[in-house]
Amino acid sequence: MSDFSLYSPFVKGASRTLIALAITSAFPLQASWAQEAKQDAAKNDPAKLETVIVTANRRAENIKEVPMSISAIKGDALDTYNTSGQDIRFLASRVPSLNIESDFGRSFPRFYIRGLGNTDFDLNASQPVGLIYDDVVQENPILKGFPIFDVDQVEVLRGPQGTLFGRNSPAGVIKFDSAKPSNVLEGYANLGYGNYNAVNLESAINIPLNSDWALRLSGQSQSRDDRVTNPRSTGTKNFEGYQDKAGRIQLAYKNGGFSALFNVHGRDMSGNATLFRANIIQKGTNELVPGFNYSSYPTDGINTQTLTSSGASMRLRWDWDGMSLYSITAYDKAKFYSRADVDGGYGASFAPPMGPGFIPFPAETADGVPDLKQITQEVRLQSNTKDPLQWIAGVYYFKEDLQVDSFDFNSLGGNVQDGYAVQHQHAKAWATFGSLNYAVNNQLKIRGGVRYTSDKKDFDAQRTWTPGSAPGVKATPLLTANPSSTNVSWDLGANYAADSSTNFFGRIATGYRAPSVQGRVLFGDSISVANAEKTLSFEAGVKKDILDNTARITATVFQYTAKDLQLTAGSGSVNQNRLVNADKATGQGFEVDLQANLSRNWKSTLGVSYNDTQIKDAKLFVSPCGNGCTVTNPAGPVAGTVLIGGNPLPRAPKWVGNFTLKYTAPIANGEMYVFTDWAYKDTYNMFLYEAKEYKAKSLLEGGLRVGYKWADGKYEVAAYGRNITNQQQVIAAIDFNNLTGILNEPRSYGVQFKANF
Repeated sequence: MSDFSLYSPFVKGASRTLIALAITSAFPLQASWAQEAKQDAAKNDPAKLETVIVTANRRAENIKEVPMSISAIKGDALDTYNTSGQDIRFLASRVPSLNIESDFGRSFPRFYIRGLGNTDFDLNASQPVGLIYDDVVQENPILKGFPIFDVDQVEVLRGPQGTLFGRNSPAGVIKFDSAKPSNVLEGYANLGYGNYNAVNLESAINIPLNSDWALRLSGQSQSRDDRVTNPRSTGTKNFEGYQDKAGRIQLAYKNGGFSALFNVHGRDMSGNATLFRANIIQKGTNELVPGFNYSSYPTDGINTQTLTSSGASMRLRWDWDGMSLYSITAYDKAKFYSRADVDGGYGASFAPPMGPGFIPFPAETADGVPDLKQITQEVRLQSNTKDPLQWIAGVYYFKEDLQVDSFDFNSLGGNVQDGYAVQHQHAKAWATFGSLNYAVNNQLKIRGGVRYTSDKKDFDAQRTWTPGSAPGVKATPLLTANPSSTNVSWDLGANYAADSSTNFFGRIATGYRAPSVQGRVLFGDSISVANAEKTLSFEAGVKKDILDNTARITATVFQYTAKDLQLTAGSGSVNQNRLVNADKATGQGFEVDLQANLSRNWKSTLGVSYNDTQIKDAKLFVSPCGNGCTVTNPAGPVAGTVLIGGNPLPRAPKWVGNFTLKYTAPIANGEMYVFTDWAYKDTYNMFLYEAKEYKAKSLLEGGLRVGYKWADGKYEVAAYGRNITNQQQVIAAIDFNNLTGILNEPRSYGVQFKANF
């Protein structure tokens, strides 16, 4: 059995650097810096909305002029949402049509935009939402959970992004841009302490080295004590504590027409896998059982999770007359191990005592990635003039090498290993792309782009140890798959400026997801392959500044059709997944994004979206739950199956809403503020089929932050609360054994201190 105790020298060293940075940045070095910050702030009218600049089309542009539905989050909003040590899932529902969830806890987030996502929990699963971190695609789901710290802006691009961002983005792209090195000596430290001894530290320092070079060091350290206890004598005793450290070093160079940005980053996380809680759902309903106690988790299994990742990138730029050349080279790697008691309880029907409730059979498994390596290279040439015609042309290369290990353990026999299977995936892709922007006149701008992509995967899987048998008994032969595909994606958009405050836009776009392979053969004898998925999307909307530029509204209507949609189906009473292609699925709806400075003291945002999705395949059937849940779909053509045609897409709430309100007032020599934020998700199906127990209830969660800033914003102290109403309900489930549920995060609260210089 492999050794999964992981070590990252870079990140462990970074934790010591974080403490040094916190001490350094808590004290001023020069009094003049505060005066300079004051002068800069005075240039802006606080009653007016600031211009939002985005890079959705690989250029810095005013968000109003980008012909697509896009949201940007930055500044105070990011700081508030990220309070209390939350992972990347804090972004869920913070903008219209966005949902994020995970069956693995702080790792392996799954993203959904306009209802399109992937519920697959396999560690080589592909997703239809692309994640771009500092201009580098993060393909494997383990890489997609990198913490958000010292980030300048988050952009959510809704709809297919098949031209400039390419493969595996038919639903959209989430783009993170770290704060970059600059020629100003500055920094900050943000220290928080919360319930369950949660300690959250984020810090950064920017150091100009000379006229050409600048260095930026940033990092984050998050930890929390355990908050759930196992009352039994067997299995892991305490749960849901964690230590999660991450760091980033950036070195920037600029001289004349050449600039370079070097980035080295890493993460070291240890804690627990998600708690799967047996029989916490009342049969025939989606309610928690009476007397449910969050802090108690009786189990006979082992629960642990570790993750280390690191990477480096080199972004080079040459500026010439009329054009610029960009080269982005990146390398990322990761190791991961997650073990959990999947049956969510103790004992079994044939090995009493058992509980909570009826446990048909024990299920304790682990999955690991002992080796993940990703290499990407992009070269693009683009115009840099102010001519009416602007263009981009480029090439892209992607290579991934991945091993996935799956283990089974005997909970009743001392939690010893009694099964093993392995997968290997070697993926390569390359693409050429180009886009044109043309200003017909001062009002009308047209954009179009095209991308050719070639994908190939070499995959193998084998079970060498069948659970419950001796090693080598009932093993499978080496199972292989070699899917490949090519695709041409394109998009066409237009932006019409009716006046200085009103822009109308329209966009037609296609998206593409490469073929996928599902090879979880620990409990099965075959692998499954899903064909390439293709999406066609239409959207139109308006972006308008109103009330003398103190408010801004964006409204979009959209419709899309996904052909050969890749879906993940369960296997009834077996802990196994398989891939299927639905003939097609459709989605339509609208999104509204509103920002408003109600006065000099009051600011607010409001977002709402409606996503009506439907699987359109009258012949598609799947195996439903294996635990006797209350299925409401009609029976399928094969015994023990149900038809899912007409169902909405899984984990796709129809309504998503968010609201924030901030009040500020001068007090003494500083400023007091109160900030509240609320996020709403409508009900949704947890699986492809419909069942009363697996219909998630709607969820409204709120946050509150009360703080005081002084010394021209240099210092800040605040108290916070997340999920302040302490809503507790089932948001996901395991359906093959018993009525096992996964819960949302309970209430958290604490205090924070931040110092800037």
